[in-house]
Amino acid sequence: MKINELPPEEVYDELKTSETGLTNVKAKKRLEKYGPNQIEEVKKKPVIFKFLANLYQLLALLLWAASGLAFLSGTPQLGFAIIAVIIINAIFSFWQEYKAEQALEALKKILPSRAKVIRDNEKKEVLSSQLVPGDFLVLDEGDNISADARLVETSQMKVDSSTLTGESKPVRKFAHEVPEAEHAFVEMGNLVFAGTSVASGSGKAVVFATGRETEFNQIASLTQEVSQEPSPLQKELARVTRIIALIAILLGVTLFAVNLWVVKLPLQVAFIFAIGLTVANVPEGLLPTVTLALAASVQKMVRKNALIKRLSSVETLGSTNIICTDKTGTITQNEMTVRKVWLPCEIIEVTGAGYSPEGEFLHKGSPIDHREIRELKLLLRSATFCNDSKLIEAETPQDKWKIIGDPTEASLLVAARKNGFNWEEEIEKNPRILELPFDSQRKSMTSIHQENHGQVAYVKGAPKKIISLSPMISDDGVVRPFTDEEKVKVIKIHDKLAASGLRILAMAYRDLPPDFDDYQTENVERDLVFLGMMAMQDPPRPEVKPAVGDCHKAGIRIIMITGDYGLTAQAIAKEVGIVSEDCRIVKGNELDQMSDEEVKEVLKGECNVIFARAVPEHKMRIASILESMDEIVAMTGDGVNDAPALRKADIGVAMGITGTDVAKEAADMILTDDNFATIVEAIKEGRTIYENIRKFITYIFSHETAEIVPFVMMVLFRIPLPITVMQILAIDLGTDTVPALALGVGPSESDVMNRPPRPRKERLLNFGVIFRGYIFLGIIEAALVMSGFFWVLLSSGWTWGQQLSFTDPVYLKATSMVFAGIVLAQMGNLLGCQTNRTSVLEVGIFKNRWIIRGIAFSVAVLLAIIYIPPLQGIFGTIALGLYEWLYLLTFVPIMFLADELRKYMVRKNRTIP
Repeated sequence: MKINELPPEEVYDELKTSETGLTNVKAKKRLEKYGPNQIEEVKKKPVIFKFLANLYQLLALLLWAASGLAFLSGTPQLGFAIIAVIIINAIFSFWQEYKAEQALEALKKILPSRAKVIRDNEKKEVLSSQLVPGDFLVLDEGDNISADARLVETSQMKVDSSTLTGESKPVRKFAHEVPEAEHAFVEMGNLVFAGTSVASGSGKAVVFATGRETEFNQIASLTQEVSQEPSPLQKELARVTRIIALIAILLGVTLFAVNLWVVKLPLQVAFIFAIGLTVANVPEGLLPTVTLALAASVQKMVRKNALIKRLSSVETLGSTNIICTDKTGTITQNEMTVRKVWLPCEIIEVTGAGYSPEGEFLHKGSPIDHREIRELKLLLRSATFCNDSKLIEAETPQDKWKIIGDPTEASLLVAARKNGFNWEEEIEKNPRILELPFDSQRKSMTSIHQENHGQVAYVKGAPKKIISLSPMISDDGVVRPFTDEEKVKVIKIHDKLAASGLRILAMAYRDLPPDFDDYQTENVERDLVFLGMMAMQDPPRPEVKPAVGDCHKAGIRIIMITGDYGLTAQAIAKEVGIVSEDCRIVKGNELDQMSDEEVKEVLKGECNVIFARAVPEHKMRIASILESMDEIVAMTGDGVNDAPALRKADIGVAMGITGTDVAKEAADMILTDDNFATIVEAIKEGRTIYENIRKFITYIFSHETAEIVPFVMMVLFRIPLPITVMQILAIDLGTDTVPALALGVGPSESDVMNRPPRPRKERLLNFGVIFRGYIFLGIIEAALVMSGFFWVLLSSGWTWGQQLSFTDPVYLKATSMVFAGIVLAQMGNLLGCQTNRTSVLEVGIFKNRWIIRGIAFSVAVLLAIIYIPPLQGIFGTIALGLYEWLYLLTFVPIMFLADELRKYMVRKNRTIP
């Protein structure tokens, strides 16, 4: 027999233990046999392998080949310089990812540190990792549960199993056997599981599973079955890398062949030139700049309450076109508040918000007291007697009132306190005899109390169910028949309240005979006297509505997936603007009966859709279907069995406050404030970083052309090489790094959330980027620097075809002119590349404070290489004079104004890239 089917007295025999608990000796032996009670962690790739992976990605392999050729050609200093570039790239990429992982290590410990057990007939605390099968657990209100266990004794015990089931309402637990598996294993009423907690009451249980055998661990491990797909940015960078590598190899081989067989250069010299062209084509600063820009965005998002686990996920957010969100705590404030009370023929307004019992009961604008209306007193009596939650008073005026138990039940206590009803005193006078706990099948709960005249059963539950059980109604102090016509009217009132976003409970009572002792549900919950209804609401967060508006403008669709009642969810969704009047509600049981193709048709439909009464498994299915539709999805979740859906979605978003650590581990982003508006801010940042990456790719590519053209001209026109490989490296990894980063961390453009989401197939390196960088800006920059090169040579008496030695002062000045010319031209590019279409003059040239830092950094590096003797020797430069600098300074406005002219033409003519 299964453990849930055994009576309590046989559980001890099955698990070879007793009411006195295990002995310490037995516990030690079982610990050796079963291992520690810890969540099984997936074996990770060693840190050293993560670092080494950065040394053999495609660009790195290309540079390794270049360094090898440099050594073969007898230029070891060049070989070592290229190796240094590879290592710097690897360190940047590895360190940022490593830091992101380390920041989340604390989120992986969900089990409590200690547990209460009986061992050797003594109650003691042990480390939860030391629990073993057969241990006798003692569970009290508020305790976290450390292992899977079979209850053998309970006292009004309710357990919050939301981490496993996704159901926020605490579940009643009992000790008697369950002969048939009418429910899922994790929903068995006599079992408790690791990762859950005791919401109220107490109990004792015998552990039957620990560590890897727990349900918690097995559900958590499902996340490992969903492979982690590369993000769109990772795919695009890999594509860009392949294109660049192909171009570099083809040009390098071509130049080598031409120099060797056409120009007839010596083999060693041909090698050096080929290596130079290859290195010139490889943007060594691209990967560290992308990494630093992503890291800066991650830090910015942390300040906005979003913790990003993978750097590349920042950009994925920017291409998100669907957000699948739950309701409670994300859209709403997660503070259930009673708003209205319906008594026969009148509605009472309740003021105040949250769990602080500050507010009034108003009838037609005037405060009322429960003592004035018999039905209101009985209603509050039923609401608070038939209740297992607790309201904890704030210790100081600055603190918030807190609750233990179900938020809906707690809201009833808060409302009663607002009206001055002292339920603690009343319950002391009229103690509870028995409780018939809430059951999802009958949708009601009953608490039976001893009162002066006998026993009274107070009932609360779903209004339609309570109405059907009530042949009588209390009206103006008189109990009279509750007619069918009146019932229809009350149900209409209920539906109207539900449609306005309110969750509603009905209250009733029944006077039981003095000798009544048959407490079967069907014998108690009948012939009720209907009292009224209480309507509560978890109010929307005020910042959500503007955020939803931003989503609509940005072409992002929002789909609500909630376990709540459909009309209530629809009302909240309408209030914040997620849906309009034309909305389809699909209930969980309907979804189960639909094929994937039918679900696709619903998702493709023109009207908005809400999935109500949904469970976490539905999230996984919806995420999979949306993926098959080629959508980029952000999915929210907080429970353990939300984890597979979070991993499946392009962006899994876990709740930082209410979320389980397994959900946080599976997610790509964690909301530290559980707020939907934070997701929208993150999407805005994601779009911004994608645009910024394009900007600094354009910026980097423009000087790539200026570095390639000198090699081509050397071959075509038999001129001295205008720029050395070491100077190219000084630009790529020196003067260009901080300016490129300045573009990477620039602010959002004003229209970033007024555009539709970027199509999944849109390329990072598209024709517009290639045209602007390589062709338009690149050719202008190459022309400028080559003009400076020839100006120096021709003014010094150089003639066409004349070769100069690498140490000739004229040659050094000419190459220094090209080197400095590229750096200064790039400053003009830096100013112009801050925007793609809008004029920089409109947004402000120095609005991005990093631009000034980038220019200052470039100038400092440039002057150091040009004027410091040791660096002159390394990079092959010489000091420039005043006239040379005046000539070079004109490059800045020329490059800036050229790009401003291009943007002007773009605004006038959309066909221009």
